[in-house]
Amino acid sequence: MDLHDKEIIPGEILPVVIIGNGPSGICLSYLLSGHTPYLSPGASHPNPLLHSKLGEQPHLSLLEQDLEYLCEGLEGRSSNPVAVLFDSLLLPDSDFGLDHSSPLDWRYEPERAIPHLVLGRGPPGGAWHAMEGSMLTLSLANWMELPGLKLKDWMREKRRNVRNDRATPAEIASYYQHYVSQMSLEQNFASGTTVTSVTRQPGNQDGTPPCWRVTGLQRREGEELGDGSSVSDEVPFSLLAHNVVLATGTHDIPARLGVEGESLPHVCHSFWELEAAISRGELDQSADPVLVVGAGLTAADAVLAAHHLNTPVYHAFRRSVNDPGLIFNQLPKLLYPEYHKVHQMMTQQQYQPAPPPQSHGHTLQTPPSSSSSSSSFPPASPSSSYSGYLSFPRYRVVAFRPDRKCVLESDSGERTVLQISKALVLIGAHPNLSFLGDNGRALGVNPEEPITCRRNPVDVDPFTNKVLAAEGPGLYAMGPLVGENFVRFLKGGALAIASDLAKRQQGEGDKYLMKDRFIDRQQAETEVRES
Repeated sequence: MDLHDKEIIPGEILPVVIIGNGPSGICLSYLLSGHTPYLSPGASHPNPLLHSKLGEQPHLSLLEQDLEYLCEGLEGRSSNPVAVLFDSLLLPDSDFGLDHSSPLDWRYEPERAIPHLVLGRGPPGGAWHAMEGSMLTLSLANWMELPGLKLKDWMREKRRNVRNDRATPAEIASYYQHYVSQMSLEQNFASGTTVTSVTRQPGNQDGTPPCWRVTGLQRREGEELGDGSSVSDEVPFSLLAHNVVLATGTHDIPARLGVEGESLPHVCHSFWELEAAISRGELDQSADPVLVVGAGLTAADAVLAAHHLNTPVYHAFRRSVNDPGLIFNQLPKLLYPEYHKVHQMMTQQQYQPAPPPQSHGHTLQTPPSSSSSSSSFPPASPSSSYSGYLSFPRYRVVAFRPDRKCVLESDSGERTVLQISKALVLIGAHPNLSFLGDNGRALGVNPEEPITCRRNPVDVDPFTNKVLAAEGPGLYAMGPLVGENFVRFLKGGALAIASDLAKRQQGEGDKYLMKDRFIDRQQAETEVRES
C-alpha cells in the first residue's frame, strides 16, 4: 500500500502504528482487525486449572479476560507469561508431542477492530524473506503458523510430500505473505517503508492531545524506462499515532567481536556469506578448516553445511558444552536430531592442548590439525559424528591475522593459533533501532547496554507489553525485541497488546484511542511534585 494513496487527513492521529511486518506485526494486525478468540463451547484443555479458569467467564473473549489471572501456575519454554498462556491455548501440550485440538473458537467481530497501520521494509514476512531457503526451520511447522490458517494444510497445497514436520524458510516467508492476503489484511500494510524517527509530540493549546510522530521514507517505483526497468524513488512520510508498537525483530545488524582483524575479507558475519563461498567452489575437503565462532543455531547450521562438503571445521565458543543456557541443552533430541548431532560433536570432539612448557606470559600452541588436510584432525571416536571437526569450548577470539591465522584464548589464558581458510562469526545480531534516540538503549532492561534479544531486551510490562521506560504512554514492544525468538511464543505479545488496547477501548470508548487522555511522563512527574 502506498502511504500517499491512503486517506490520512493531515493532522489525523492514527490509533495504532506497528513498526515491523514480520510474524509479530502480522499476528497483531490479525487481532486488531476484529478476529477474536473465545473458549469454544464444549471444548476442554488438558491443564485442569486453566480449563477451570477459562470456564468461569466463557461469554468473555480472551482479549477481555484477566491475562495475569489466567497465567498463574502455567509453565513453558518462554519466560513471558502471556506467551506461555497463548501457546498453551493454540497448541496444548505440544512440547510433549501431543496433538490436542485448540479450545479456542475464533470469531470475526468487525465492531471490535482498531484501525492500524503496519510498516515494513519489504513484503509481509519480515526477515524470513532474506533467509536461506534450502534449510529446515528450527521449529515444527505448526509452531510457525499464525491463527486461522494451518501451515501444514497450506504446505500440502504447495507440494505433494510434506517432509517430516519441518518447513524451509522460503516456505515460511511465502506462508506469511499469503496469510496477509488470505486474511484480508493488505489494506493495513505499507511495504517498502523505512522508519527514520519516532518522537513524542506534546499536546497543543487547540486541544490536540500528546501523541507519537512516526517519520520515514517509502520506496516507490517510478516511470518505466525503455529497457523495461523502472526507477524507484523514496518519498518521505509523517504519521501521528496514539500508540506505536515496536516489532522490528533483531536480525538487522550482525553482532561483532570487536577484535583485531575482524574486518579482513576472510572474516564473515552471516551464514549467507558461507553459502556464497560454497557456491563459488571455495570450500571442499582439501581446504584449510573453516572457523565457526558462536554456539547458537546459525553457528550449528554453518557446521552442518561445512560437514556436508567434508570441509574441516574449527568451532570456538565461550560457553561450556554443559551450560544449561546453551540452546542445544534446551531442545528435545528426538525433534531436532541435526542439532543434537552438532552438540554431540561439540561435546565429544574437543581440542585437548598438550601440557604447556614452563614459560612466562601466554602459552602459544598450534593444534596438530592445523595443516590443510582434514585427515590430520584427531581421529573421531566410534560414537562421534565425523573426523573433520574440532571444538574449542570456553575459548574466545583474540585476533584475526592477514595470513589467515586466528589466535584463540582459553578461560585459563592459554593461547592457540589456527590456520584457517575462512572465519564465520555467528554470535547473534542487534536490532536496528536507529529511529529512536541512542538506538533505544534507554528502553532496555540495562539502559547502559545496547538492545539485544538475549542479554538486554526491551523492558516491558509482562502482561501488556507496554515499554516501561517510554517517554510517554502508548509505546509497546514485542517479538525478539522483548526476548522472544520463536514464532510460537511471539504470538503472546500480540495477545497482550491487543488485550490492553481492547480494554482501553472498552473502558473509555473509542475516543480513548482516538484522543489519548494520557499526559506525558514529564507532565505526570510535575503534577506529583506539585501535589
